[in-house]
Amino acid sequence: MNTRFASRFVFFAALALVLSFLSAGIGAEKKRSRPAPVVSPTIHEDGSVTFRIQARGAEKVSVSGDMLKGKLELVKGEDEIWSGKMDTVEPGLHGYSFTVDGVKMLDPGNPKLKPKRSPNTSLLYIPGDASYDFKDVPHGTVHYHGYHSKPINRFREMHVYTPPGYEMGDESYPVLVLQHGHGDSFATWVEFGKAHWTLDNLIAEGKAKPMIVVMLDGHPIPESYGGRSPANTEELRKDLIEAALPMVEKLYRTKAGRENRAIVGLSMGGGQSLTIGLNELDTFSQIGAFSAAVPSVDVIGDALGDAAKTNEQVKLLWIAIGKDDFLLERNTEMTAALDEAGIKYDYTLTEGGHSWPVWRDYLAEFAPLLFR
Repeated sequence: MNTRFASRFVFFAALALVLSFLSAGIGAEKKRSRPAPVVSPTIHEDGSVTFRIQARGAEKVSVSGDMLKGKLELVKGEDEIWSGKMDTVEPGLHGYSFTVDGVKMLDPGNPKLKPKRSPNTSLLYIPGDASYDFKDVPHGTVHYHGYHSKPINRFREMHVYTPPGYEMGDESYPVLVLQHGHGDSFATWVEFGKAHWTLDNLIAEGKAKPMIVVMLDGHPIPESYGGRSPANTEELRKDLIEAALPMVEKLYRTKAGRENRAIVGLSMGGGQSLTIGLNELDTFSQIGAFSAAVPSVDVIGDALGDAAKTNEQVKLLWIAIGKDDFLLERNTEMTAALDEAGIKYDYTLTEGGHSWPVWRDYLAEFAPLLFR
């Protein structure tokens, strides 16, 4: 064998060996390829919805949510993928969860979830014609802020909504502070309440004034789940008045003056709004409470003690609750105290209980009353 032939032989032998390794690697890669993800939920053209979850070794799987009366039992299929179908689902933004052998959990096939302190609720959105639906109108922007609050020495988070056209203009706007409930977070009014879409639609229809909306984390004491405690509310007040609002006023074009400031919240946030709003009348002129976990009367004693001054300063005090809400009695006691003190307020009693469909409607009713 001459030298040239030997060199070619070695080259082609090496090439064949490399190609064999590559081929083996590709084959192994094919064998190692991941199975297709389980997609859930699937919204079909006929309006039905299919839920799926792979639950290996499970004995019982079901779905529960506000679009169901009771629960939907799922059936195990190939590869231990459990599935079940709802023939019809009403339009709306629904929260649902899987229960696997008694353990409530998120839908792992659905990236959309309700922001909560302990997340276990996935989202199902069926578009319709509600006040909070996404519509073909000009849309605002939701901004995220993480910041260090010097007054309470804590890391804090908030969302800030700016109305349609904000980035292209030079106009200044009034400010609404919008607070969430006890189990939720600063992100819940956006992801599950769709406050930004509600404001977009109301502004487009000429029903609400364009405004900036500040949505703060209502749990400034993170190590305590007692969000309704006076200490937690006081921390929120200090952060809001001394850090968050000044930052918003510095970074955004806001109208000055208490006549351009409003605060409202639901459940825990409703109690916080009443407490902070009625004790900070130099800052807020418009106050609202949706299904509020109302504070004790002594907490707002100064406002109750001088009805003439309070009525002069408060342009709007709006209290709303559902007939089936477990906090109805406490709200009735609150309005009785306001009556006794001679404080003027607007009271709205509606159908429904302590639930998001009620609160979304309340926001659509409350926002048009502001900054008139």
